[in-house]
Amino acid sequence: MKISDIAKEYEIDAANFVDYLEKVGVKLKFSFAGPVLEDDIQGHVRRYKEYVAQAELEREAIRKKEEEMQSALANMLITSGFNFDGYKITKYSGYISGDDAISIDRGTSGIFSNATNVGESLTKSLVQIRRQAIKELKEAAYALGCNAVIGVDFDYITLEPETANIGGGTTYLPYVFCVTANGNAVIIEKED
Repeated sequence: MKISDIAKEYEIDAANFVDYLEKVGVKLKFSFAGPVLEDDIQGHVRRYKEYVAQAELEREAIRKKEEEMQSALANMLITSGFNFDGYKITKYSGYISGDDAISIDRGTSGIFSNATNVGESLTKSLVQIRRQAIKELKEAAYALGCNAVIGVDFDYITLEPETANIGGGTTYLPYVFCVTANGNAVIIEKED
């Protein structure tokens, strides 16, 4: 029976069904009208539907886990101090960090070029890279099973890379600005 007829009769996606059959090693015949399945059609369709249902369950579980993680990250407390009023620390899980970096063009000099305003570009980018570093810090704490981070501080690094060029001169590469958020992952509980 043609795959297109099977798909119509059993209300399944023909292309996905063919992909599934190839994945599980079912040999299809090919005719002028397209791929053909000759044996155990009902069995293959039943197993395909079970496969699709299982894949959907797995996608749903992943989605729920992602939602749980996003909720936990949104509610995670962080402080530059070493405690939270109204909470007690029940477990210290260790030092963690989160990093991000951005490169900013130096611009060029000359009649027809525009110099980059490095200060303005850095200011616009700093909020973004600091937020990403905090996000990574929280994800590191979450991976350790923690719900808070204490002793948070930031380290900033500026790199001015340069290299020798073919003519023997120096080529100045874009500035690189890095930020690292550091802290200690902990588990906290509300005090009675």
